[in-house]
Amino acid sequence: MKRLFAGLLGLALLAGCAPAPIQPLPARDALQDFAIEARFALKLTQPDGRQESAGGRLNWTHENGMDRVLLANPLGIGLAEIDAAPGRAVLRTGDGKVYQAEEPDQLLAEATGQPLPLSRLPAWLLGRAAPAGTLERDAHSRPLRLQEDGWLIEYRYGDDNPDALPQQLQASGHNIELRLRIETWKTQP
Repeated sequence: MKRLFAGLLGLALLAGCAPAPIQPLPARDALQDFAIEARFALKLTQPDGRQESAGGRLNWTHENGMDRVLLANPLGIGLAEIDAAPGRAVLRTGDGKVYQAEEPDQLLAEATGQPLPLSRLPAWLLGRAAPAGTLERDAHSRPLRLQEDGWLIEYRYGDDNPDALPQQLQASGHNIELRLRIETWKTQP
């Protein structure tokens, strides 16, 4: 009986690691509101050269200019929740601390000491550069590399579809490296 339970548990864990197919979505240029489920890996290099790493799961809803980001460890235990809207950003940690600021970038800088541009990430996920940024496209005319404000964002796709959304994204700059492996894209009503 123990062997059967262990075998079923092993299969369930393996099935939970398989990426879900990306749902059909509107063309990338028409997509405004979305939700993603992803795995993340974050690596920070401190000024003294010391490196810190974290990883886990991320659920992100971007709708009507507002963002809700839920971060969990690899086992699904909540680490933090970020709610951001124009003029207001709130970070709630798993241990009950609450941080507030007018802008999400300011909030993250104050709470973590790191300049992670949360306000730009929705545009970066879709390969949209700010006017001062540069965007390089691949042979299928999809975003390949985006450079903006000292950040380099690189994209990887699961197929050759010209409208495919990225399955992997790596943003690096300012001694930070963020990797996302996107398992699910959804449109928001």
